[in-house]
Amino acid sequence: MTSFSLGWRVAAMAAVSLLAACGERTPDVPGQRTMATGDVQKAALATYVKPGDLDEYYLFYSGGHSGQVSVAGVPSMRHIVTIPVFAPYPGTGYGFDEDSRRMLGDFTWGDVHHPAASKTDGDYDGRWLFVNDNANNRLARIDLRDMKTRQILGPIPNTMGNHGSSMVTNNTEYLLVATRFSAPLAGNYEPLEQYAALYKGAVSGIRIDPQTGTMSVGWQIMTPPFNWDLGATGKGPSNDWAFWTSYNSERATGKLEVTASQRDRDYIAIVNWKNAERAATGNATTVSAGVRVIDPARAPGVMYLLPCGKSPHGVDVDPSGEYVVCSGKLQPTATVYSFAKIKEAIDKRDFESEMEDGIPVIKYNSAVVMEVPVGLGPLHTQFDGRGFAYTSLYVESAIAKWKLPPYAANVDPKSLVVDKIAVQFNIGHLVTSHGDTRRPRGDYMIAMNKMSKGRHLNVGPSQPESSQLITIGGARMEMIYEAYTDPEPHFAQLIHRDLIKPIEFYPRSESRDRNAIWAPDGARVTRNAARRTVEGKVYAIRSYFEPGRIQVQQGDTVILHITNAEQQRDEIHGFGVVGYNKNIVIDPGETKTLRFVADRAGVFPYYCTNFCSALHQEMQGYLEVMPAGRRLTMYDASGVMRIDGRAAARGVAAANARRTPAGSLD
Repeated sequence: MTSFSLGWRVAAMAAVSLLAACGERTPDVPGQRTMATGDVQKAALATYVKPGDLDEYYLFYSGGHSGQVSVAGVPSMRHIVTIPVFAPYPGTGYGFDEDSRRMLGDFTWGDVHHPAASKTDGDYDGRWLFVNDNANNRLARIDLRDMKTRQILGPIPNTMGNHGSSMVTNNTEYLLVATRFSAPLAGNYEPLEQYAALYKGAVSGIRIDPQTGTMSVGWQIMTPPFNWDLGATGKGPSNDWAFWTSYNSERATGKLEVTASQRDRDYIAIVNWKNAERAATGNATTVSAGVRVIDPARAPGVMYLLPCGKSPHGVDVDPSGEYVVCSGKLQPTATVYSFAKIKEAIDKRDFESEMEDGIPVIKYNSAVVMEVPVGLGPLHTQFDGRGFAYTSLYVESAIAKWKLPPYAANVDPKSLVVDKIAVQFNIGHLVTSHGDTRRPRGDYMIAMNKMSKGRHLNVGPSQPESSQLITIGGARMEMIYEAYTDPEPHFAQLIHRDLIKPIEFYPRSESRDRNAIWAPDGARVTRNAARRTVEGKVYAIRSYFEPGRIQVQQGDTVILHITNAEQQRDEIHGFGVVGYNKNIVIDPGETKTLRFVADRAGVFPYYCTNFCSALHQEMQGYLEVMPAGRRLTMYDASGVMRIDGRAAARGVAAANARRTPAGSLD
């Protein structure tokens, strides 16, 4: 995202103040309400966060096929940091050290769509952020204590296109996910002509350890070969339930824009995840690819289907947990269902006469409350906690604000839409502050648009998407800021800053890495001649490495554990090896491991790649790769390399004597 420079903002505010004094109006902006200059001034002030002040909210938004998650502040909309998740990220050395390389496996990209924050009692608790990989059937957990990816799970068996996720249950018991594409189970081959009969979808319950956040596959439910889309977890009375939308209930192949749009309605899947948890230990399961898979036709009470407008893209549950909203892309309404009516229909077995692969289909009229005419191309709905819902309209490029039930008798459905605002352009997702929780904050909303339509400096054929900040605290929605994002944001989480307490360095007292060292005389390099390995513990401090010289032989496997011994915020060090395509970044108090084969003889500098002090340029050393057959000169008989750590320690003492109390060199 981009933001205005301070100078530009000051000048702009002065200009709008002058115009306001003259009573003028700003020119019309296509697709937006005409704003009086007083309103422009108000908007500028509402989004201005002066240097040194903090934004009120963290905005975590998905990076789509970049594979990453970006963090911005709201209301400033300033990009703060990128959290690498499913793809290497040289800026922080992600994908180069051993731990992140191991997490990524052989994958070099991912497709992040839908972040979901951990919850306690239905509200965000600031612990973890979970994201899905639509492309490679994976999930990741980001620890919000340090904003780092700590686990990647997958590929999840029996899934193809992990799109219908991530949704977190109200006490973070499960991450509930659904596969976008249907396929033969266990990766078997069946010809596409057998799609309707032999292909299956799956929804999965991913267990989350309540203490560590560690994810594991708990169970799966086998579904008909529909295409599964987004969903939501219940709240309050619907706490034990989850909801997904599907399209292609026709079970069609070929050109789906034609073949999968024949029926008037597709389905919401309604899953009792606690019943699924119990069924996973019973006789209604088979084991496929090592996972217990539940057949819902043999496990009553696990899954039901409910008709919804054709080709829905998402289903959402209001803060009370009583109302379920589904929007079919191809009809101009948001359909509101009552969970109480859904439960009553289930209890009375008020089902259609025909089932789908043995799954009961609840009668539409038994569950529906109202079809609200929100506009063209409805996709996703968020809430403000004051009785209103906000639905994105892709075709109309707008957001509709409308009233939730309960409704007066004989209410006119058209009267329920109380406001509408244009956005630029073709909005997909939208997010309100705490909009997925039991207690939305009701102040800000972000429109995440698929196109920006040239509302920025021309950057050539590859155009950014736009995100627009809208206030929703008053009677009418007001657009107050616009920013541009790297490709391609889908959904986001907007979380108040008070809930997230990131650390600023890793305390030495918490280090559990057996390779960490905290003084220069702990540096050690050992060579195992029989195994052709060199293993070193490297000490990094402003402004040198110990050792400053490492000698290996061509063909050796080099394993370096680098500890950044700083105990102060922002004192980050890098470790790049010139000529070997290696770089990692080590945060204060962190130890990371770098592994590579020294396959080329020569002398290769290593240096700190992250500016750290006035003597940053001096923070370097040399890797000597002796040609095969040349005798190494720095190792004793036991294979330990000589290091003058005492001289280094004296250098540290001298440097510390020159430091200011703030810790920087004079």
